[in-house]
Amino acid sequence: MNVLKPHVSLNVTNIEQSVAFYEKAFGVAATKRRAGYAKFDLQVPSLNLTMQEAPRTGINVSHFGVQVASTEDVLEAKARFEAQGLKTLTEEETSCCYAVQDKVWVEDPDGNSWEVFVVKADADVMGTSTALNKDASACCTPVGLSEKSEVKSEVKPTASSCCGPKT
Repeated sequence: MNVLKPHVSLNVTNIEQSVAFYEKAFGVAATKRRAGYAKFDLQVPSLNLTMQEAPRTGINVSHFGVQVASTEDVLEAKARFEAQGLKTLTEEETSCCYAVQDKVWVEDPDGNSWEVFVVKADADVMGTSTALNKDASACCTPVGLSEKSEVKSEVKPTASSCCGPKT
């Protein structure tokens, strides 16, 4: 599979402030700007970083991904995922994040969504797919692939836990 770069999609509450921050942090201008949306296609570090305005929910990451060179690479990833028994969701010729893409989605045990995708062309709209989210204007915010019910648990850090508050 010909991997181009990793992809991270952030939910942000103020696109203008976030773009200003990341332009300063990376030292480059955003490569794509639309209402409520921005993209940084970085060479160093090699990263496809997108952000879209969304209300604060406590979840700032929309999803993760791996950008590949071709539809054949997407199909190779899909075959590999399925051979390992992972549930997949495939989209072809979908408009997402102002780009026409082919992609395959998987979800980790904690509900984090990963896409392997190829950008085929620019698009005039944020999204048209309803396969992942019934609100097409909020594309690239995948609804869980799993059929398990949401279980909320409270995790209390211990004194020995790394990187968390001490109790």
